[in-house]
Amino acid sequence: MSTTCRSTLIVYGQHAMREARLVAARSGQHGLQIMSFEQAAVRLAGGFARAIDEESLRAAIQTVLPETPMGELEDIKMLPGMIGAAADTLHKAWRAGIDLASRLGDHPRLEAIARLEAAVLAELPGGMMRPVDIVAAAISRITYAPAIFGSMEIAGLTELSPCWRPLLKALAEHTPMQWTSGPRPVPAWLKESGVPVARGDAEAPAIRSVSAATAYHEAVETLRWVRSLLASGVPPADIAIATASPADYDDHFLALRADANIDLHFVHGVPAVTTRDGQAAAALADIIVRGLSQSRLRRLAALCGDSAPMASLPDDWMRVLPSDAPLSTPSAWNQLLARLAPDDWPDGMDHAPVLRAAVDLLAKGPDAAQEIGEAFLKGRALSIWRKALLAGPAGAIDSTLETLKQDDGLEASVSVAWMPASALAASPRRFARLIGLNSSRWPRGIAEDRLIPDHIIPTGELDPLPVNLADRRDFDTILATTGNDVVLSRARRDSDGRLLGRSPVLATYDEDAYLRRNAVPAHAFSETDRLMARPQEFAADPQALSARSCWRDWRMADVTAHDGLVRSDHPLVLAILGRTQSASSLKTLLRSPLNFLWRYALGWKSPQSSAEPLVLDALQTGDLIHLVLDRALRNLEATGGLASADVAAIQAAVDQAAGAVAAEWESERPVPPAVIWGRTLGDARALAGQALAYGNDHLPGSRSFGEVPFGGSEPKSEAALPWDASVPVIIPDTGFHIAGYIDRLDIADDGSRALVRDYKTGKPPKGDIRVNGGRELQRCLYAFAVKALLGDHIAISASLLYPREPLDLQLDEPDIVLAEIKAYLRAARTALASGAALPGPDTGGDYDDLAFALPANAGATYCKRKQAASTERLSEVAPIWEAE
Repeated sequence: MSTTCRSTLIVYGQHAMREARLVAARSGQHGLQIMSFEQAAVRLAGGFARAIDEESLRAAIQTVLPETPMGELEDIKMLPGMIGAAADTLHKAWRAGIDLASRLGDHPRLEAIARLEAAVLAELPGGMMRPVDIVAAAISRITYAPAIFGSMEIAGLTELSPCWRPLLKALAEHTPMQWTSGPRPVPAWLKESGVPVARGDAEAPAIRSVSAATAYHEAVETLRWVRSLLASGVPPADIAIATASPADYDDHFLALRADANIDLHFVHGVPAVTTRDGQAAAALADIIVRGLSQSRLRRLAALCGDSAPMASLPDDWMRVLPSDAPLSTPSAWNQLLARLAPDDWPDGMDHAPVLRAAVDLLAKGPDAAQEIGEAFLKGRALSIWRKALLAGPAGAIDSTLETLKQDDGLEASVSVAWMPASALAASPRRFARLIGLNSSRWPRGIAEDRLIPDHIIPTGELDPLPVNLADRRDFDTILATTGNDVVLSRARRDSDGRLLGRSPVLATYDEDAYLRRNAVPAHAFSETDRLMARPQEFAADPQALSARSCWRDWRMADVTAHDGLVRSDHPLVLAILGRTQSASSLKTLLRSPLNFLWRYALGWKSPQSSAEPLVLDALQTGDLIHLVLDRALRNLEATGGLASADVAAIQAAVDQAAGAVAAEWESERPVPPAVIWGRTLGDARALAGQALAYGNDHLPGSRSFGEVPFGGSEPKSEAALPWDASVPVIIPDTGFHIAGYIDRLDIADDGSRALVRDYKTGKPPKGDIRVNGGRELQRCLYAFAVKALLGDHIAISASLLYPREPLDLQLDEPDIVLAEIKAYLRAARTALASGAALPGPDTGGDYDDLAFALPANAGATYCKRKQAASTERLSEVAPIWEAE
């Protein structure tokens, strides 16, 4: 039967309020008010009175702290963490009922804190009061308590801060009141307040203690326990998981919750950075703290693309950013934006000014964090950003964001609840699992206040409700109020493998049941857990069958479908064989057909990092030197030609080219630290100068061309070409079209001779080479391309130039070598078309960037195991692997 008389229920915490409101709604208790004691005090104080919330307090401290003299704390008041420490100290003093202003003379530190308190109170909005002021205002209006509250019941509390106790005593004298403790301990001071206490019998749940391997294993076993209860018909609202410090387990439960598909409600909130809005704020914080780079801007644009600074940019605007460029310096951004033309943008309009404005704003750094956040964020993301700036300094906002919490959106009253022990003690459930019962974790240790240590104000006076006593009290309360079952869980070791001790609160309980990490669970918490617990069932899964088949085939000496055998005349294989090839792709076809299939048929490639490298690798160094050579050669040909240039002219052209290439490289690709980058450029200048000066008298009066395209390749510059680059080049009797770029081509002034040079920036071979096992096809193929495009009448010399020595390796009898290569290419084409995309000598090697798709340590195990069978299947191709 419903009632309409007014009454008030005082509980502790938001979770207890939600549960109490649900019970009241189900029982039709109209007129029942449910609130915390602080809310009741504010309500009685009347007017526009309100308590000082955490966000307002931090904002006020942040505002007044720079201008407030702090005495001996003056030197540290602007350090990170000072705002949080000051807020904690003020809260402790206010809850303990300590009047800081009356204790100014006790110690200079108290004078500084009192001065800060006065400045904060003056900064706070009107009506926002300390607990002692709220209590005074409420007591002055105590005669209204019966009309405002009716009868009052305080339920689920085991303690009350000293600042509220005078109001509790005054309320007991003016309105009917009851302290419903049930089986909970009753504080000693309550006897003097005149408040009647309603006790109850303690519950007698079944209690068992267990030990898991680690904290993560604890979380796994906990969710298995939850699943077993749900499977037995227990409602989710009757199941609770608690610990003294939930932050130690939040990441584990967040990861496992999605896999388990269980509505696990985080009573204390989930980390803000686990949500999209939190990630948007984190992306901006990453730029603020660590600086602007392309990868960070891409992340920010993906999360905040509709923000005002970037709203006018077209949808796919990020395609104007060079994929490999880190863009980690303002100069790199300036160079990029300066050379962007309207045609580079997807919609043909010039958006460089908009992007420049956004980049300039982001480049302001932590000092403009407030301005940047207001510009790039909105809604909940902006709210998270503002809270982070209040909680800590802008320079550490990325760390501050990790500590912020927000509601997970689940309804607590119909979900399994994961909560602090204090919340469970205030709102018990029938089934509870207490985890983290290790020494130093439950109960937690007491620490002195960061600003008012024990010798200034004793810790017992400043913090009369210490956390270690609260943890013990909550443990006893949970055991006394849980109706059915309680599981006490601890971890045997931490994440580093160190042994952990039992909590002192477990001293009276039997030895823990030992939970093995690899034990078969009675109830799996997810599909993954179920399949791992049932090998026979997992063995029938198609994915497991495929994995087992692959593993078995990898262990065999014969070649199988998992080693690259495909069906004959596969359309995709025929398609890639019909494409225009390069010397590099043909080398891959000869020396690693499997990689050829992966790279050109499946489109696989190794991921490229845009992070700043410590040094350039061999491939990047070669690219840099080639770029310098090409630009320097073009500069020389535009001013009289390489053939007539002396050493000084060549070096001047190289220096000019190196400066231009370095500027482009810095705006498009990762660069090492400044000292190493300068040394790398110096080495590139030296090698380029040696390469261009080498053998200039070979073809006197010749014209020189660099990076010469052929076979349909697009020219890399507007320099003159010796032929029409769009003319196809076909290797006779192989069916292969080839294209590419010749590093350097010198043509005699009478057109009778030509010199083809391919630059090699590494170490030269020990002896003379022709095809070097199929690795060196450029000389022969490029010589053939020149003869095909310029005519058979021209005499061709092809060489590999190693400027470090210097050494120029001429290709003898290019026609004979070409005939050999054609035979191998025909065989390779036939083998691949027949389905033999098998490992070759380059598969799994030191320079195989697709080795990640092979078994571990493939070069030493897998490739050797398959070598004989692959060689037999590729018998007509294999001889080139041993050719000089």
